[in-house]
Amino acid sequence: MPMLLTYIKNLFTGAPKVKALEDLQGWDRADAILHNLSVTQEVPGMGVTALKEGRIVLQKGYGYAHMENKTPMDAVASKCRVASISKCITGLALGKMVEQGILAWDDSVYKYVPYFPKKRYDFTLRQLAAHTAGIRGYRGKEFALNKSYSIKESLEVFKDDPLLFEPGKGYHYNSFDFVLLSLAMQEASRMPFEAYVKKEVLEPLQMTDTVTPREESGKNVSVQHYTKNQLGFKKAAEVDNFYKLAGGGYMSTSADIAKLGQAILEQQLLSPETYKELLTPQMVNGTSSYYGLGFQVSKDRIGRPFVGHVGSSVGAYSNLFVYPKAALVIAVLVNCTDPKIQDQLDQVSILS
Repeated sequence: MPMLLTYIKNLFTGAPKVKALEDLQGWDRADAILHNLSVTQEVPGMGVTALKEGRIVLQKGYGYAHMENKTPMDAVASKCRVASISKCITGLALGKMVEQGILAWDDSVYKYVPYFPKKRYDFTLRQLAAHTAGIRGYRGKEFALNKSYSIKESLEVFKDDPLLFEPGKGYHYNSFDFVLLSLAMQEASRMPFEAYVKKEVLEPLQMTDTVTPREESGKNVSVQHYTKNQLGFKKAAEVDNFYKLAGGGYMSTSADIAKLGQAILEQQLLSPETYKELLTPQMVNGTSSYYGLGFQVSKDRIGRPFVGHVGSSVGAYSNLFVYPKAALVIAVLVNCTDPKIQDQLDQVSILS
């Protein structure tokens, strides 16, 4: 519904009103843009946390965690699917394993997963983390699988397919890379992937509200996820994202994801040398991929360098932007499949 029509309707319904943007600057204008996205029903709900030099400059929930009973979204308490921000968490865990001598960046995947069918070429853990290994992406409705696979069991989906290209000579973004990477990490550490991540990444960073989907399940989940159509929002299809935890399965709050961003900004947990490995964009045929190891490494629309990730999955959309030069972290979690609001979210980051 166009913003003008929504504004007129809201005048007579007592519903939250669209905020005028005129004369608003900085975080006040950013807050108004985010508020309007929920009021005009562009999103069902959204949790947002922004940190400047480690201080909270905006932390707020917009819209609803559950539309049916009008439970407000809470930036601190509402756990949403974080989609591909999960890859950043996995990147930190990979770096920690390297520092602990459990594995090395350029180890062959077959060193740890010898039962993965042999391909024409060997490929490394680094190439999996950088999306340059040649593993294929989703086909059909594979992105919405609702099977209770373990990480190892989920290899059945893609293990028999050939590589798309010789490793290191192409770039193909996908989540199966991280499924296989997390299995190698699990085998190398001799402990469940999720247990290692919790012990070595989440607990040290005090990310107590970042959980697996199996931990956030049942009747008391804090957030309902939705998809959008011409008539509004409907509950998203049931999915089981546990097998792809490393690439897109974690759940969290915007407050916790901001902690992750601040840790990256301050280079906590890992050495500067390890962060350099993670946050250096890989070169493919002499051209930057704008992707490191689990991290997008790029510039925003006004040319400011950032690291982080944009994520999209069934019932969820997410942003984690870390601006090193501005000492700024922005974390946005939306409980809806891609609502097509990235332009507005980019405006918010520019206003900061």
